[in-house]
Amino acid sequence: MSINKEYIKEKLSAQFGEGILAWEESSDILCVVVKCELNLKVLTFLHDDASLSFQFLTDLTGIHFPDNKGAEIGVIYHLHNLKENVRIRMKVFAPIEKPNVYTATGLFKGANWMERETYDFYGVNFVGHPNLKRVLNVDEMDYHPLRKEFPLEDQTRIDKDDEMFGR
Repeated sequence: MSINKEYIKEKLSAQFGEGILAWEESSDILCVVVKCELNLKVLTFLHDDASLSFQFLTDLTGIHFPDNKGAEIGVIYHLHNLKENVRIRMKVFAPIEKPNVYTATGLFKGANWMERETYDFYGVNFVGHPNLKRVLNVDEMDYHPLRKEFPLEDQTRIDKDDEMFGR
């Protein structure tokens, strides 16, 4: 059976109803925005439902929207149904004060390092993760550098001469 965007929308809407916050489409990929507390339930449904079979996690990353009060930190999942060659994107958003999202490591082994990276750079606390610690930055960092609250360059560095960079 070939699955299409309308079929996916019907299945998810029937299963989660009010838990679906929005539908988007970008680059011909369907995107569903769900309530943060439902992320693992929706991922499990997309993975386990025989007619959907989104069993490959292509990517998982974070995003920071500082002006989106109460939902500043987001996690984006890219899933792929390899049999039908269909992709879907799922987004969840959490408040910056408590960016808790359930881990997907039980469904996708590859989520382990992706979640660690997202924690490292955005500060998302993946609840239930088996080893949530920094993977690329030093342990002593007390901030998450890809949040937009930090400048792109370290203003305290003295080894950079603006004239050398054409500024």
